[in-house]
Amino acid sequence: MVRKLFGTDGIRGVAGRFPLDSGTIYATGVALGRWATNYQATPEIVLGVDTRQSSLPIAEQLSGGLVQAGASPQFAGVITTPGIAYLTQTNALVAGVMISASHNPFQDNGIKIFSHLGYKLPDFEEYALEQEIFRLLEQGVDPHSYTLNEIALLRERYLDYLENISPVALDGLTLVVDCAHGAGFKLAPSLLRKLGAVVYPLHTEPDGRNINCNCGSLHVERLRAEVIRCPADLGVALDGDGDRAIFVSRKGRVWNGDAVLWLAAGFYMPLLRLQQKAVVGTVMSNLGLEKALAGSGIRMIRTQVGDKYVLEEMLRCNCPLGGEPSGHIIFLDHATTGDGLLTALHVLAIMKAQGKDLDDLMSGLELYPQRLVNVRISKKQPIQHFLEEFPELEAEIRAVKEAFGESGRVVVRHSGTEPVIRVLVEGPDEGTVEKFARRIAHILRQRLG
Repeated sequence: MVRKLFGTDGIRGVAGRFPLDSGTIYATGVALGRWATNYQATPEIVLGVDTRQSSLPIAEQLSGGLVQAGASPQFAGVITTPGIAYLTQTNALVAGVMISASHNPFQDNGIKIFSHLGYKLPDFEEYALEQEIFRLLEQGVDPHSYTLNEIALLRERYLDYLENISPVALDGLTLVVDCAHGAGFKLAPSLLRKLGAVVYPLHTEPDGRNINCNCGSLHVERLRAEVIRCPADLGVALDGDGDRAIFVSRKGRVWNGDAVLWLAAGFYMPLLRLQQKAVVGTVMSNLGLEKALAGSGIRMIRTQVGDKYVLEEMLRCNCPLGGEPSGHIIFLDHATTGDGLLTALHVLAIMKAQGKDLDDLMSGLELYPQRLVNVRISKKQPIQHFLEEFPELEAEIRAVKEAFGESGRVVVRHSGTEPVIRVLVEGPDEGTVEKFARRIAHILRQRLG
């Protein structure tokens, strides 16, 4: 069962090109609408968008297909991906759709689909949708758009939910929040101010083209400078669709999703919230996190990259906590997907409960140096193919393993959201990590270029 349209995070590509051309988008709407009519005669499907210039047109093209199939689109406007997941599971909705390419640049976009339970569709259902989409395209479609009218109440329901589940008031805290010119540009400052914090928002002027541009969770330089300048108690960086968060401490240290897992696991285990004594991570999770958790009697379970796979494993093993280094953290008691705002609320709650700065709370965690290099490709082939075709690549990977033993790792994998191969090298010595990462990436570029 090989999927051709869906990756690890829905359908993604360059807006206007396959699979985000008007015909395929429309066919996706028809296929999804027909799927939804298996559950209701006139199914309601909620849609949300980020701030890319292509997001609303894609939502309206897809809605044209939904209406053609007998479904009724409900438009939440600009909202985060976890906002759509929450709305889908808490209202009489058959499915939810988020139009976003998350952390990617503005010219990219994507279609993420959630079931009525608030979970991203499993692989077999995505595969079935693909088959229907290709069948429709082969028959020929006449794509047309459906004008969407925003229902502001839907966004308000999501904000009310987050406000009500916040375990503490944030009075007395000063926060800098980088909204990445993205889906959380209004939601994040509004929520944190309602809870009592003094908020200095950054990058809240989306123009359709500046989403994630030198800002947000992938570019924390300005956030770090502002936290130190204010000074602030904490900096929070969201990505374009608000499902991940990276943090900056009062002293300017950057903490990623692995650090949040360590913090949350240590806080919740004594409260019997981690009864399985396990946390779910991915193949990209830091070896230092795994060792630190083991020292506290907590097992780390690794999955392939993608928060949907983290979630599937969490459900399988009944683990309430899981996530990725990128900042996707899933608190299963409260959400069915990563939620940057929810993650921030948990981090702030722990800081308030312990009365400590974020750096002090990270005591006991020593993250190993990592180097991640992206190598752009034109054609996706199994990694095993590259290992067989390029013996020097396999030899270099073997050299990494021999150099580090059990104290290091190398991971070479395809991105699920971009046309790149990701090379991750991790070990105790930063210089050696950098050297091996450069050499492996150089071999791939030479052979693929």
